[in-house]
Amino acid sequence: MINITIIDDDLFEASVKGSQTTSHRVTLSDDAYRDLTGGAISKERLIEKSFEFLLQRDPNTSILREFRIEVIGTYFPEYRSELSGS
Repeated sequence: MINITIIDDDLFEASVKGSQTTSHRVTLSDDAYRDLTGGAISKERLIEKSFEFLLQRDPNTSILREFRIEVIGTYFPEYRSELSGS
């Protein structure tokens, strides 16, 4: 289960319940948001979908505790294409 909390316009906290519950701070600028979604979904939904993507590859305990959303594509080059395809 993934819960997203808005901290401010560009900062969000994601709580991910797995075998352990983890907390992650994600920075999502307006530019990155528009670049990744074209505004088609909310920022919260983008973060939720991003965590769904990450959790298909790694357990929640392996996900960085704090990161900018753009870094996902550095670790997983297919991120952008899978995000736009869903």
